[in-house]
Amino acid sequence: MRTVRTCGVMLAVWALGWTGTPQRPTHVLVRPDDGKWGPGPAKLPPGAQLATLIGDPSRPGELYVFRARLPDGYSVPPHWHPMDEHVTVIKGVLTLGYGKSIDLAAMHELPAGSYALLPSRMPHYNRMTGETILQFHGIGPYDITYVNPADDPSTSSAGS
Repeated sequence: MRTVRTCGVMLAVWALGWTGTPQRPTHVLVRPDDGKWGPGPAKLPPGAQLATLIGDPSRPGELYVFRARLPDGYSVPPHWHPMDEHVTVIKGVLTLGYGKSIDLAAMHELPAGSYALLPSRMPHYNRMTGETILQFHGIGPYDITYVNPADDPSTSSAGS
């Protein structure tokens, strides 16, 4: 009898759709011009615009997808992230290098349609050619730490 009761409870939970986790929308559709662009965070060099498509990149354990629109010549000095960084190039060219110091000859050009996975804590740097739109996705929190703290634009010593 206990088995029948347990199965009944499980069936009721399944039928009602309760899984014990927050329910996500059944679908998300985003056209190229749908994003609501706003200025990038203070930890990025000036000129970046971001549009969050789903989630909140600052929330631990939450799935996020956001896009960055970056002007020609935009670059971010050597830095790393505490989480894996997944990047898809939507428009333009992302030129990417690895390491704690910039080596222009060792950078890789990633044109539109390219994807990169940058493992957590892997130092890297980049430069954009043409207006570039990148799409980032992962599990939050998204953060950035500069190899050289003086490169962090959110601190008063950056850029001086």
